[in-house]
Amino acid sequence: MKPKFSLTQLITTAFLLMIFSCTKENSQDGTVAQQEEQASMASSESDGEAELVFNGIFDDAMGVSDEVGMAGTGIFGRTYSTNTGVSIDVQRLTGCQTVMITHPNSTVFPIRVVIDFGTSGCAGTDGHVRKGKIIAEYTNRLIVPGAVATTTFDGFYIDSIKVEGTLKITNSTSSVTTQLSRQFTVEVSGKLTKTNGNYTEWASKKIITQKEGLLTVDYPRDDVFTIEGSSHGKVKRSNLLVAWESAIVEPLIKKFTCRWIVKGKVKTARVNSSTNSTWAALLDFGGGDCDNNATITINGVSHNITLY
Repeated sequence: MKPKFSLTQLITTAFLLMIFSCTKENSQDGTVAQQEEQASMASSESDGEAELVFNGIFDDAMGVSDEVGMAGTGIFGRTYSTNTGVSIDVQRLTGCQTVMITHPNSTVFPIRVVIDFGTSGCAGTDGHVRKGKIIAEYTNRLIVPGAVATTTFDGFYIDSIKVEGTLKITNSTSSVTTQLSRQFTVEVSGKLTKTNGNYTEWASKKIITQKEGLLTVDYPRDDVFTIEGSSHGKVKRSNLLVAWESAIVEPLIKKFTCRWIVKGKVKTARVNSSTNSTWAALLDFGGGDCDNNATITINGVSHNITLY
């Protein structure tokens, strides 16, 4: 069995090896090899973290109420299975957030929703503390083809990560296939900043397609989606600054009953580097179990990691 490390431990280890190692690896200078590994690990970590953070916000924007989406997803409630297989019903965070719904034009739509977690922190049953505001504006209920929800942030943090930018959800379902499938185009231009100054800039365009649960429109807990698309960004970790590109090479599987992505693979490589490079990182979310375990493979070496 491979040892388990956190993403932070892996990056720290790679940094130390970069300094002290003088061995040869694949006919390359050891220092160069460790620099490449460090860059690949940081790029894959930042892409995976951004994917999970903004996927969670997608769930939150969808789950505010049936008036704007499908009540009961994200922080507004989900039934999920833990690593031990125990089913837990999470109805809300702790009741410490407030939700304000307004109709700016005194018409049914558009609708403006402000989810306010306060300034001191709102501890959730999902293990995370939030503060600040999520602000979403809806042109129609999100299950309606053509509906758009644009989400921004005002002093919003998840734990110690400051979330900035814009997340735009468009229901891109064809009107003739509404009963057969449901599809969303999700575009993100965002930034995640940590207290030590490290940050991730992330631009993403994904197609999220519903595969299960279509017959129960107002019951999202049996919904299963696939995610396809690509992203690019920049990550700063201490003195390291890397620009990277990523592509989903095996569709990601998303369930409203799980707060993590349960399956799928993403390949990440430096900008201007071939995705066939031995230093491209492959992030594997697993085989379908609802857990926060994943694997990153770089240059033929796999590391078991724990996701955010």
